[in-house]
Amino acid sequence: MKKNISKAVGLALAAVMAFSLTGCGSSATQNNTQTETTEGTESAATTDSTSDGSTQAASGEKIVNVGITDTLGGVNPLMTDQTNINKYAVGLEFLPLMELDADLNFQPMLADSITTEDNINFIVHLDEKATWSDGIPVTAEDVEFTVLRLASPVIANSTMMLYRFEGVGDADFPFVEEGATSIDGVKVIDDKTIQFTTKEPLALTTFQSAYACYILTLPKHVLEQYTEEELSTLDWFNHPDVISGPYFLNDYDVNHYISYTANANYWKGAPKIDKLNIKIVDSSQVYAGLQSGEIDIVLPSMTAIPQEDYENIEKLENIEVVYGSPVTNQSVFIQTKNITDARVRQALLYAIDRNQILEQLMKGHGEVVDGFLSSAGPFFDENITATPYDPEKAKELLAEAGWDGSQTLRFYVNSGDGTFVKAAQVMVAQWAAVGIKVEVQTVDLATLMTIAGTTDYDLFAVQYTYVPLDPYPDVAWLLGGEESWTGYGDEEVNAALEATQTAGSTEEIKEYYSVVDQKMQEDVPMFSAYIISAQGAVNKRLTGVTVDVYGFFNNIHEWDIAE
Repeated sequence: MKKNISKAVGLALAAVMAFSLTGCGSSATQNNTQTETTEGTESAATTDSTSDGSTQAASGEKIVNVGITDTLGGVNPLMTDQTNINKYAVGLEFLPLMELDADLNFQPMLADSITTEDNINFIVHLDEKATWSDGIPVTAEDVEFTVLRLASPVIANSTMMLYRFEGVGDADFPFVEEGATSIDGVKVIDDKTIQFTTKEPLALTTFQSAYACYILTLPKHVLEQYTEEELSTLDWFNHPDVISGPYFLNDYDVNHYISYTANANYWKGAPKIDKLNIKIVDSSQVYAGLQSGEIDIVLPSMTAIPQEDYENIEKLENIEVVYGSPVTNQSVFIQTKNITDARVRQALLYAIDRNQILEQLMKGHGEVVDGFLSSAGPFFDENITATPYDPEKAKELLAEAGWDGSQTLRFYVNSGDGTFVKAAQVMVAQWAAVGIKVEVQTVDLATLMTIAGTTDYDLFAVQYTYVPLDPYPDVAWLLGGEESWTGYGDEEVNAALEATQTAGSTEEIKEYYSVVDQKMQEDVPMFSAYIISAQGAVNKRLTGVTVDVYGFFNNIHEWDIAE
């Protein structure tokens, strides 16, 4: 089975990207966000301060502000990529079928079960209680309608990788034929049951993490009147009036805020928090926002808190601090079409002191590994020793490769991640010491993702969470050949990844992923700068909030403000 998708900007994206992919915002566009008074930051204009420095609506409404440093790509669920901020921004309105929780279990959202007997046919049963905000039941036809539009060549969103299903094209054309009214691999069984059929065996965890967590079902009875071309730009998505999730979108600015109002008819229970604001801020503003109460929550996966602020945030009396598991990978991708010699790529890795970077910039909150997998997951091979810092070895490899030092490599970095911007400068200095000239270019997440969809870079870095229970979709895509972010393909890697989908035990799957990570050491189409145990925080006035990389919004309707 082919893994590459034609220059897709997202990834499953994780498959769940984490911080940036999970995230990233541009500091150049965010420096003025704290003082603006908009609907998305309305608490600054319409709230009174409380004794703990937090804010509460003068009218008695309960308002919660979530601070992130990512920028928003868009709110049309048919058009957005799979970055965490886009996924969650839309998922608050249109629920996914399933979602991971903080314990890495799949939690029912719109669906109450997903089963398979052959890893080919997947039966999705929707919750019998699931209804739209207008009272009409959510049905399997809504899911079919949504998937058919996601597979449309008119809408042309390739990030969902739907070519794995019968009736959809291949990796080079991951769509159905224009005008198609059905998909062979997506069949309605009854009002609450739909069957997905894949072309080749797929692990249940892969179906859940790559599809069930990312298919955000839309209301057919509202949207079937529009053509696919109209749906790609429909203003309705900017303020939808029929949703399945806990919050209606009110307004947004991709660089500053997203504001929501509670769905009183939410079928899982009316949210206790009346208004929710996601405030997009510069990383340097997070500490002050938590201290003043203008920010109630920051996430380990979407907020790049400067390491120098960690200790100060820990000292805040109004804040509870949480460190997430080491799952957020600060990945550096190398475009192998441009840096063709594996010895040069190996030299890039040998030349940097990743442990020093981790200790000095991350205060030791994380780990250094090679490849994709971290110690937080069940498939991590503790016997694979990370490539050591060895600048002399780097020089030897460069000499063997005939590297003359005249080329300047272009290294694109997320401007919203201030800590890694500093790390990149350290890396550049260490590369220069062995004779590799590298120029750092900082850009916001949207620009970085656009660049990633081309080959017009030599290296780029982004925080990426590879789902510990199922890294397959991301890893397979990223190593999927010419049109992937790395431009790298290898038959041994492909075979190992395919085998993970039919392996019978955790130990067997672990062996296959070990093959992949060992090949990453040898060929270095990517490397992990470090794995982050990122800081998150929540104001103590809130109850029912779980701050973690996964499951953060799953039970948002149960959040409350302590009396």
